[in-house]
Amino acid sequence: MQSFLEIYDLETAASRLVLQVEGRFEAPNWHPDGQTLLVNGGGLIYRVPLDAPALELVDTGPATRCNNDHGISPDGWQMVISSHHEGAGSQIYLMPIGGGDLVRVSPQAPSWWHGWSPDGATLAYVAARGSRVVDVYTLRPGEAERRLTQGEGHCDGPDYSADGSRIYYNCDRDGHAQIWVMASDGAGQRKLFADDHVNWFPHPSPDGRHVIYLAYPPGTLGHPEDLAVSIWLMDPEGGARRRMLSFTGGQGTMNVPNWSPDGRAFAYMRYEA
Repeated sequence: MQSFLEIYDLETAASRLVLQVEGRFEAPNWHPDGQTLLVNGGGLIYRVPLDAPALELVDTGPATRCNNDHGISPDGWQMVISSHHEGAGSQIYLMPIGGGDLVRVSPQAPSWWHGWSPDGATLAYVAARGSRVVDVYTLRPGEAERRLTQGEGHCDGPDYSADGSRIYYNCDRDGHAQIWVMASDGAGQRKLFADDHVNWFPHPSPDGRHVIYLAYPPGTLGHPEDLAVSIWLMDPEGGARRRMLSFTGGQGTMNVPNWSPDGRAFAYMRYEA
């Protein structure tokens, strides 16, 4: 398996290869300084400096079973990871950006992080509680979690709009997964469009102009790896949709926020056997 970490530039409409590595590496995030990406692989977290691309291991202490639901705080000082190392399922932890002591913030397992409000105060994530249906939750660390969807289907991939007023997510409540949006308190939930693709992981751009999402072939169940997928761009209301890229990918391609800080580019992973 070869993993290709690439950056797509909206102005040039072209991708450039940042790093090609053996094995499966996933889910690039962009540091707010614009100079570093964060990825995961083999249960560990790595930084990739853009001026000299290479995998640099981040010290996550006992968290050696990290999945691809990780990210960086808006101020660049903290990292959030989702890890299974406690043995009860995925839990969400905060830690210094350079590595260090973990602080668990999710009240129960399983919980998978997906978004950070622009003011840095609130985490958006998905979790299964009781019935094991996956729903969208938010949490201010130290406070009780708040459930925003109510078991109407599998809801996943929540990410905040640039102004923090809305959360975009995917849900299959009326069939297969499509892109939905709601107010940050869960009000006004609505589907932005409908098509035959199975659509996951919407990510609004930091400049508020665009949303990208990952489209799977019709009939896909869940968000598996190694399928013929595409990345689509749309406006914040679901209009002006157009396909930007097509390649082999899926799980690991863009599970978490992946825009550059200026909103001019996004990072993603593609794969070759």
